[in-house]
Amino acid sequence: MAKLSTQEIIDAIKEMKILEVKELVDAMKEEFGVDPSAVAVAAAPAAGAQAEEKTSATVVLKDAGSAKIQVIKAIRDITGLGLMEAKKVADEGGNVKENVPMDEANDIKAKLEEAGATVELQ
Repeated sequence: MAKLSTQEIIDAIKEMKILEVKELVDAMKEEFGVDPSAVAVAAAPAAGAQAEEKTSATVVLKDAGSAKIQVIKAIRDITGLGLMEAKKVADEGGNVKENVPMDEANDIKAKLEEAGATVELQ
């Protein structure tokens, strides 16, 4: 018997009816002793765990918007920078704060967006 490629198997399955696919899955469970749904369930928490690992972020100002003065005030409150340094960040964009805990990063983002800025967490 000739060995089928993965694509040939997929094409054959595409042509099957739902009931035939279910019977195929049941036969594979019996033949190989593997439940595909158990594998899918086991893989989902692993993917979620990777997403939760991110505990810090960098707050990046993309655009100060039309209310630049309010954004400059917010930057000064958040960072403790002087007026000129905060204005430079508002004018040029860039990192407002680096490697801060996610809770703090979200708070900073909310404050800057409330002032009219466009902000991104990285």
